[in-house]
Amino acid sequence: MSDRHISRRSVLAGAIGVAGLSTISRLTPTFATDRAPSRGFLWGCATAGHQVEGNNINADFWVYENVKPTLFADRSGDTCDHYHRYEEDIALTAMLGFNCLRLSIEWSRIEPEAGNFSEAELDHYERVLETCRKHGVAPFVTYNHFTTPRWFASRGGFTTPDSADLFSRFAEKATSRLGHLIEAAATFNEPNLLQSVFWRKKSLAGSPTALQMGAAAAMATGSKQFTTFYSGDPVIALPHYLSAHEMAYAAIKAGPGDFPVGVTLAISDEQGVGPNNLARLRQKESYGVWLSAASKSDFVGVQTYSRNRTGLHGDLGPEPGIELTQMGYEYYPQALGATIRYAAAATGKPVYVTENGIGTEDDSRRIAFIDTAIAEVKKCIDDGIDVRSYIHWSLLDNFEWIYGYRPKFGLVAVNRTTFERTPKPSAWHLGAIARNGMAR
Repeated sequence: MSDRHISRRSVLAGAIGVAGLSTISRLTPTFATDRAPSRGFLWGCATAGHQVEGNNINADFWVYENVKPTLFADRSGDTCDHYHRYEEDIALTAMLGFNCLRLSIEWSRIEPEAGNFSEAELDHYERVLETCRKHGVAPFVTYNHFTTPRWFASRGGFTTPDSADLFSRFAEKATSRLGHLIEAAATFNEPNLLQSVFWRKKSLAGSPTALQMGAAAAMATGSKQFTTFYSGDPVIALPHYLSAHEMAYAAIKAGPGDFPVGVTLAISDEQGVGPNNLARLRQKESYGVWLSAASKSDFVGVQTYSRNRTGLHGDLGPEPGIELTQMGYEYYPQALGATIRYAAAATGKPVYVTENGIGTEDDSRRIAFIDTAIAEVKKCIDDGIDVRSYIHWSLLDNFEWIYGYRPKFGLVAVNRTTFERTPKPSAWHLGAIARNGMAR
């Protein structure tokens, strides 16, 4: 049966089942309760505000998407319309068998102009988190998932000395309203990507199109500069990001709420090839300072998709003829075990797997990827490593930044015209594992 027909029937037998959006309101989620389980193992899936909510017009990336020239293959537009359909998506998350949803709160919505906080948007995110709790879905909140307000980018983003103060002010305001509903939180999503890209010396920020896009964005916003996560100078921005994490951590921990706070990092399995290879140097420069920051937090979030092969002169890329995903990564799900072990040893902190997944049109390969990755998680737990979650990227096929809508990471397909949600076989497969837990 093809995926387009899956939503016409429902099979809720634990391991396999499919249901379309039209049936969600008639089903009782398996984990329905007044409050999500606290501090248990989190089986979940992930979203990010700009990638699923739609029409995030006050964000820096919205500007980038809508100027010419642009690096973005598509405009985000309505994307999945999750902003208006969050209740259906959270109900679907619970129905599939997950007890956690990772989501981000959009700074650009909450503080659309500097110092002007929107009570209406805080109300919105409060309703989102309350809906998670109603369905027994623990909300894992990311305070910054790449995007920032356009006013913040127009003044230099995280390259300015007071950027940490501004971010921690936002974190304090958001926590004061939302903290009592949060299960776990991350200050930043993958801030170390700047160091990883800098190591490769292949930064998109220096390409002719990127420079023209930045100039067009500055002109469109009436500013002299326009600095986003992608375009910031990593040498200048790094100390401000580190300070922002530290200050936001303190602001969030001040409450209300009592929940773990950390930072999520993009970590690949770094494998050296040949004598005198640079793999350890690459590892140190890509992750070192942020693993140190995580060691002073409550946990480290591990986000792994593949491995890197490094030789004597640097990055080697995937081996010829190897299976690649839609993102050009090597299909290598076993990388997750190595990155969990590395992060745990480097920080001495609990590990939350906050992203793991694959961009592919072939859902059977997604299922195989999930099985291998979870087997690695089980091995780590069996070896005594404190692993507290497996959160899959992503819940929905969504807007994948400069790559647009082509890469398909979702457990659930989204019709771009009607917004109908159709769970893929992988959604039910992973949901069954989540319901039953890892076999012992």
